[in-house]
Amino acid sequence: MKKLRVLLVGAAFSADLHSDGYSRIPDLVEIAGICDKDTGRIKELAERYGFTGYRAYDDFNTAIEDCDCDLVDICMPNFLHHEVAIKALNAGRDIICEKPLATTVEDAEDMVATAERLGKQIYYAEDWLFAPAFRKAKAILESGQLGRPLYIRARECHSGSHSPFAQSIRYCGGGCMVHLGVHPVGFMLALKDNRWSELTAMTSGGGETNLVHQKMEGEDWAGVFIRFADGTYATLEANYVTVGGMEDVLDIYCEQGCIHVDLSFSGPVKVFSIPGLDYTVEKAEITTGWSTPAVDEKYSLGYCDEILHFVECALAGKEAQVGLRGKDGLETLRVIDRIYRSAREGIRIRNDRMEG
Repeated sequence: MKKLRVLLVGAAFSADLHSDGYSRIPDLVEIAGICDKDTGRIKELAERYGFTGYRAYDDFNTAIEDCDCDLVDICMPNFLHHEVAIKALNAGRDIICEKPLATTVEDAEDMVATAERLGKQIYYAEDWLFAPAFRKAKAILESGQLGRPLYIRARECHSGSHSPFAQSIRYCGGGCMVHLGVHPVGFMLALKDNRWSELTAMTSGGGETNLVHQKMEGEDWAGVFIRFADGTYATLEANYVTVGGMEDVLDIYCEQGCIHVDLSFSGPVKVFSIPGLDYTVEKAEITTGWSTPAVDEKYSLGYCDEILHFVECALAGKEAQVGLRGKDGLETLRVIDRIYRSAREGIRIRNDRMEG
């Protein structure tokens, strides 16, 4: 059986998440190359996941030109997504791109247009759509047993990004909404087939107006009220002011029932430790006292099944499911752009792109 040959561009945080997924399907994937300007990170990543036979590169232009691969997996800071994607697409490769698709709507539009012109695929890495708990909630909702959904609330929050690139709008594209809120926004758009009708938003504004992170250019709190074409309402939130670990929460209120999902703190293992543990969940500042250590965090957050889906699609030469295509990443970025405009101008924004 033919294996998909993958070039990983980047060997840090996102590459670790994706590599865990690749390492679980060695019968389908071969890591043909790994690129990072810090070659020490390449070796550490490969040893961590048992990758062998790959070529190491310290420049993505050289890597894309030289590496014999089928797909380029872009695990770079946000501001480099567009440049690497265009290079890879023009070289005839499909791509996986981490969220957000780009730092500007214009760059994202260029990526999608280039892929369509060349007949290549953009696989947009929105892991929420493969988190087992969220998939179960979605299946229950779609069964119709709870009746019509009326109101949905979703949020991703933690105490602040570890990345220096997240401190600058130029490098990140915004603050917590584009960095964290991209998940609930993308999830809801996928759930509603991108058919939203209007939104109203607020943010902390960035810089000195932020609640906690005054040195961050982008906002450290953001929320949006959004109505979809089928009449469902939603509140979507992101912030960098939540201590105690990352919160991924989904609440769905229906005519005849409701669903509540806590992705990060509802595991089956409870531990009490006086000296503390090495690790419990992402972004937890302390691990002493009672905690809920993640059992298989990358799987629970959706990364493993997301990578499997992309690999199977790439091998079959087909696009990903709704919510995971390049055009879905573009629509997510368009909505976030309108969230920022709504907050900045204090206005309600209607979707003038929605059909009929």
